[in-house]
Amino acid sequence: MKFPIQFRPEDVAHEFAEMETKLSAGLTRLTGMTDEEVDIGSTPKDVFYARETFQVYRYKPVVDKDKLHPVPMLISTPLINGYEVADLQPDRSLVRNFLNEGIDVYMINWGYPKRTDRFNDIDDYVTDFLDDIVDHVIDGSGADKINLFGICMGGTMATCYSALHPEKVRNLVLTVTPIDFHQTKVEGQPHVGLLFEMGRSVNVDAMVDAFGNVPADVLNVSFLMASPFTLMFGKYADTIDLLDNKEALLNFLRMEKWLFGGPEVAGEAYRQFVKEFIQSNNLVSGKLKLAGRKVDLKNLSMPILNVFAERDHLVPPSTTALGKYVGNKDDYQELPIKTGHIGIYTGGASQKILAPGVAKWLKEH
Repeated sequence: MKFPIQFRPEDVAHEFAEMETKLSAGLTRLTGMTDEEVDIGSTPKDVFYARETFQVYRYKPVVDKDKLHPVPMLISTPLINGYEVADLQPDRSLVRNFLNEGIDVYMINWGYPKRTDRFNDIDDYVTDFLDDIVDHVIDGSGADKINLFGICMGGTMATCYSALHPEKVRNLVLTVTPIDFHQTKVEGQPHVGLLFEMGRSVNVDAMVDAFGNVPADVLNVSFLMASPFTLMFGKYADTIDLLDNKEALLNFLRMEKWLFGGPEVAGEAYRQFVKEFIQSNNLVSGKLKLAGRKVDLKNLSMPILNVFAERDHLVPPSTTALGKYVGNKDDYQELPIKTGHIGIYTGGASQKILAPGVAKWLKEH
C-alpha cells in the first residue's frame, strides 16, 4: 500500500537545514538582546500622582497646546495584567495614537500589591483609590469633569464609578468590558466565554485563603486554558518563523514580557470580583453595593461609547451589553471591531480604528 503523502529525502533535508539555520540565528539574536531592548510602556510620561502602590501617569502631549483637547482622559486599567497593554510598543500604542489625536492622556498603573494589600477590595479601588485619582486629575487639569476610558476589568470598575459619581464623568468609553457576566452564550454563535463559565464554579475562598494575593502565574493559567492549544503551543511553534526577523521577534517578546510580567491581584478584590460580579452577576441585577452605596446603572446619564471585539474569546461581545441598563439610552453607542481581546489594543488594523474613532466621538461630545 502506498503512503498517501510522499516525502522526498532531499526536500526533508532542505527543510531541516532551513530550520536549523533559523534556530541558530534566532538563538544568537536572543542571547544578544537586553531587557531594555524589549521595552514596553515607553511613551514619554511624568508621574502625576502616586499613592500606596499605584501611580498615575500623565503623558507628554505631542500637539500644540491650543490643539490639546480641553477635557482630560483618564484610562482605568485592570488589576489583572499590567497597564502596558495600552502602550506595548511605539508603532502599536493606544496611548501614542490618542496623543496624536490631541487627547490629554492620564493612565493608572496599579503597581504590584504588597502582602498587606491582600485586604484591599473592589470597594477600596473604586470608591477610594479611583475617586481620589479622578479628583486629582480634575484639580490638576482645571477641568470640571473628566473623560473616563476603561480597559476590560478596569472598564467594569469605571462603570461602577461612573454610576456612583456621574457628576464627575463627562463621557464614558469602555473597551472589551464585561458587564453581564452570565450572558456568555448567544444562539447561532460559537460557544465562547469559557473563562467566566470556569469562574462561576471556582472555589475562590480556598484560592484567596491559600495565597493571600492571587499570583499572576495562577491567573495566566486561567487565561491560557480558555484557548490552550493556540495560547500554549501554537504561538511558540509559530515563533520559529520569526527568529530571523528581529523586529517581529521583538514584538513577540514584548507581548510575552507584558503577559508574564503582570502583578498579583489583591486577594479580597479578587474574591469580591469573582463572587459579586462573575458568580452572582450583581452589577446588572442591581444588587451590587460598594462602600454601602448601591451601584445603579440607571445613574449612567453621561454619553457612553462601548467598544467590543467581535472575536473576543475572553470577554465575548454578549457580555459587554450595557445599553439596556443605562439611564441615557439616547446617547449610548457601540463600536464593534473585528479583532480579539488583546488585538483591540495591539493589532495592526485597530491602530487605525480605536483611538481615531474614540477621539472623534469624544470631540463631538
